[in-house]
Amino acid sequence: MAVDLTRIGEKARKEPETQFTSIFHMVKDEGHLTSCYWKQKAGKTAGIDGVTKEGYGKNLEKNIEELAGRLGRDGYKPQAVLRVYIPKPGSTAKRPLGLSCFEDKVVQKAMAEVLGEIYEADFLDCSYGYRLNRTCHQALDALGRAIQQKKINWVVEADIRRYFDSLNQEMLLKMLEKRIGDKRVLKLIRRMLKAGVMEDGLERASDEGVPQGGALSALLSNVYLHYALDEWFEQKFRPSCRGDAYLYRYADDFVVLCKSREEAERSRNQPKTDREREQHGRMAARKGRRFGHVDHTVR
Repeated sequence: MAVDLTRIGEKARKEPETQFTSIFHMVKDEGHLTSCYWKQKAGKTAGIDGVTKEGYGKNLEKNIEELAGRLGRDGYKPQAVLRVYIPKPGSTAKRPLGLSCFEDKVVQKAMAEVLGEIYEADFLDCSYGYRLNRTCHQALDALGRAIQQKKINWVVEADIRRYFDSLNQEMLLKMLEKRIGDKRVLKLIRRMLKAGVMEDGLERASDEGVPQGGALSALLSNVYLHYALDEWFEQKFRPSCRGDAYLYRYADDFVVLCKSREEAERSRNQPKTDREREQHGRMAARKGRRFGHVDHTVR
């Protein structure tokens, strides 16, 4: 039977400043790992070891027992991620995707579920991507209502260039330490980030970024932008505006709504000093920026 994770979620909501120092046992729990096995989709492309869900499941009980044992004695080593490229909708370019080995997917899912209970208590309402019971349709609905009902004249649309590939790993780990004090969890996440990438038969180190496609990568990307963008907007930028200002983010795509052109222009500027960059974790120049006046419609 899998562990009950709702209690840490409740604690995270009641104690927003609490640092969780003992959660690794929930990640390595055999019942939890087994549950995460069954949540994996069958028929997916295998990682570099060629193991599929069906193959792993032939001796499931023993495999999970051995996996939990390796996690418990610090003997678990994530394998390199297989890099493939898939078509990018609306573009001739292709999007890089990381295919983890099946056992790594199980551990990533277990880690993501534990951390997700904590960070769902922290994430702001402006964030919609890769979150439970939140969809892009909800984001578009909230955006449309804001444009129609609020005092908004200007829209800045942006995404972040090569976000998943260029995310600063060391900054991410520092951000995680705000809520996660369990050294074994942080050590395992570092190992996952540093596991490497295999492309065209060659393996290379992964000193930056998180491979797009994994359950844990989605959560970690949200944690990074929660501190780097969402909190910066709510705590620094929005209070400095004379008129209304709103942020709506779906993964690394986001829209800023402002009343005045001056404030819309200012929202596009990254922090100027090294200290500001370190504090906010802002990274990678934005691309695809669209900036325009609106009359109850987005352009």
